[in-house]
Amino acid sequence: MKPSSDISRLLEIMAALRNPDTGCPWDQEQDFHSIAPYTLEEAYEVVDAIERGDFADLKEELGDLLLQVVFHAQMAAEKSLFAFPDVVEAITRKLIRRHPHVFGDARDLSPDQVKLLWDEIKQEEKAERRLSREKLGQPMQDEERGFLGGIPTTLPALTRAQKLTTKAAKVGFDWPDASQVIDKIHEELEEVKEACSSGDRDKVEDEIGDLLFAVSNLARHYGIDPETALRRTNAKFERRFGAVERALGRKQKSLEAASLDEMEELWVEAKRAEREPRSS
Repeated sequence: MKPSSDISRLLEIMAALRNPDTGCPWDQEQDFHSIAPYTLEEAYEVVDAIERGDFADLKEELGDLLLQVVFHAQMAAEKSLFAFPDVVEAITRKLIRRHPHVFGDARDLSPDQVKLLWDEIKQEEKAERRLSREKLGQPMQDEERGFLGGIPTTLPALTRAQKLTTKAAKVGFDWPDASQVIDKIHEELEEVKEACSSGDRDKVEDEIGDLLFAVSNLARHYGIDPETALRRTNAKFERRFGAVERALGRKQKSLEAASLDEMEELWVEAKRAEREPRSS
């Protein structure tokens, strides 16, 4: 079997890997639940390649993510649930329906009007799914109960916090000004301090959660994705800590042997070096 740019070849390969007689033992024993973590991991690796600006890597990571879709579709086909063409049909139907300003009669809409129309259509789709489940005698999904329903619990916590407050804001449940969110952050920080003084670990965890939720809300007010912001800070920490480690290495000293004051001094130097313009 040779490589090909035709999606049908990828489907053939996946089917061969899952063949109960001649397939791969590892692929054969997988199910939706066991593959789910890999699906999530591949999605993050796509984002990582984008943020690094590595488009050669992005091509590979998109392929890995596509494999996850094909893997799930193959397992579903084996159970006569649906197949890959059904996945394609479902997304094409959704895109056409959600873009009447491109494929329908609604024309010359502003970005805000497009967003409003998108939300209205999503609510219609949600109601239709609920009705379909009722006809089939299937229970309503927990995530579809109430106004805040439909936000997956498997999302990263900061992202989900932002989506929850975004949805609540649509009905006016929101701080009207970002400065009020900042005040709330200060309030939550004081409550964290009080909890830490109490020595109650559960209370500390609860208050830190409130603090992170408030910070996520502040990010939303400024149109900032908190996950992206934190990833950038993680990368910055890693970069500067690496500079500290290399500086200590030049002194023939290990991280373990260095004092906190010495590492802090090198950290400040690394921070200053990043901020100083490079000479041409």
